[in-house]
Amino acid sequence: MSRLPGWLNGVGAALQRMGERLDARRAAAEGDDPLAPPYPPAEPGGSTGGDDGGTEPKTPASKGEAAGAAGAPAAGGAIPPPPAYAPAVAARPDPSAAIPWGMRVAAEAGWRLLVLAGTLWVLMRVISAIQLVVLAFVAGLLITALLQPTVTRLRRLGLPHGVATAVTAVAGFVIMGLVGWFVVWQVMDNIDNVSDRVRDGIEELKRWLLDSPFHVTEQQINDIAQNLSDYIGANTEQITSAGLQGVTVVVESLTGILLAMFCTLFLLYDGRRVWQWTLKLVPAQARPGVAGAGPRAWRTLTAYVRGTVLVALIDAVFIGVGIYFLGVPLAVPLAVFIFLFSFIPLVGAVVSGALAVVVALVTNGVFTALMVLVVVLAVQQIEGHVLQPFILGRAVRVHPLAVVLAVAAGGLIAGIGGAVVAVPLVAVTNTVVGYLRAYSHEQALRAAPEPHGATAYAIAPTSAPGSAERTGGGDDA
Repeated sequence: MSRLPGWLNGVGAALQRMGERLDARRAAAEGDDPLAPPYPPAEPGGSTGGDDGGTEPKTPASKGEAAGAAGAPAAGGAIPPPPAYAPAVAARPDPSAAIPWGMRVAAEAGWRLLVLAGTLWVLMRVISAIQLVVLAFVAGLLITALLQPTVTRLRRLGLPHGVATAVTAVAGFVIMGLVGWFVVWQVMDNIDNVSDRVRDGIEELKRWLLDSPFHVTEQQINDIAQNLSDYIGANTEQITSAGLQGVTVVVESLTGILLAMFCTLFLLYDGRRVWQWTLKLVPAQARPGVAGAGPRAWRTLTAYVRGTVLVALIDAVFIGVGIYFLGVPLAVPLAVFIFLFSFIPLVGAVVSGALAVVVALVTNGVFTALMVLVVVLAVQQIEGHVLQPFILGRAVRVHPLAVVLAVAAGGLIAGIGGAVVAVPLVAVTNTVVGYLRAYSHEQALRAAPEPHGATAYAIAPTSAPGSAERTGGGDDA
C-alpha cells in the first residue's frame, strides 16, 4: 500500500513528459502544419513531486469549451488565416442590392400607388353610398360662393350678420324658384301649340325626305314609324317602371334641394367657424399650409361660380333672342335650359345648342334649323374666345383636356351633378396644389442655411441688392 502512490506518481510524470514533447513538436510545426488547431497549445504544468502538490497542465475542460475556443479568437491572439489551397468564397450581396435600381424604384412607387388607389376606391364607395348628401353639400357650397359677396356688401351697409344672411338667402331662393316656375309655366302654356307644330314639322320632314336625293320611299318611312310604334307597345312595362323611377328621382331631387338650402343658409351664416373647426382635424405640422390654401381655394371657387353664371347668362340671352326672332316656339324655356346647361363646360353648350336646333327643325323646318345652328355656333365662339378668358381670367383657367376628362369622370360617377361640380373641383385642386408646392419650397428655403459668398446671388429667391445696377452698368465699365 505504501508503494502505490509512488508508482502512480511515476506514471503521471511519464505522461506529463510525453505531453510536453508533443506540445513542443506542435509548437515547432504550427506555422507549417495546415491542420493545426486554431487555439494555442496548453501551457505545461509544473514539475512533479511526491506530496508537495504539483500542478496539472491546463487543457480545455470539455468539448464545448474546445468548440468555443475554435470559433472565437483567444484573448491574446488572432484567428489564423485560412489555408492557401482553400477556394475563395465571395461574400453574398444584400438581396436588395442585387435588384436593379429602376425595378426597386418602380416597386416602391407601385405599392404606394396601390395604397393610394385603394384609398380612393374606398372614398368613392363612401361617396356613392351618400351621393345625395354629398351633391347637396357641394351645391350648397357653390350657391354660397355665389351669394357670399352679397352678404358682405349688406354688412358693409350696416346690417347685422344674421339679417344680411337671411335677406340674401331668402332673395336667392325666391329668385331661383321664380325662374323655375316661369319655365314650367311657359312649357305648359305652349305645349299644345308646340305639339301641333311638331306634327306639322314631321310631315314637312317626311315630304322633304321623299323629295330628297337620298331616294327614301314612303313605304320605308311607314315601316320606320310602325317599328317605333311596335317597340313602344312591346316595352310598355319598361316605360312604366321608368316612370316610377322618375317619381323616385323627383322625391330624391326635392330632398337634395332642401338639404342644399339648409347647407347654404348655415354656410352663409357660420362658414368661418365651420372652416376653423375643419382646420382642427388637420395635423399640426400641415395646418399652416392648409390654412393658407383655404382662402385661396375659396377665392378661386367664388371667381369660377360668378364668372360661369355671368357667361351662362350672356349665352342664354343672346341665343334666346336669336331663336325668338327666328320664330322658334318655347324660346324662353330653351334660353333657361341653355343657361342651366352652361354650367357643364363644353358638353352643356353642345347639348343645349343641339336641343335648340332640333326644336327649330321639327317646328320651323330645315332653313330655320340652320339659322339657329349659326346663332348657337357664333355665340359659343364668342364665349370661348372672348367671354371666358376675360371674365374668368387666369385664376381659374384649366386646360381643355382636363375639362373634358373631368366632365366625363364626374358624369360617370355621379351623373349630371358630378359633371357640374367636376370642373370647379379641378380648378380648386389646381389652386391648392400650386399654393402648397410654393409654400413647401418657401419653408425649405427658410430652413436652409443662409447663403454666403458668391453663391448667395445664384440661389437667393429674390434679386440681390445692387445686382440691377451692376447688370445695367456693364456697358459703362
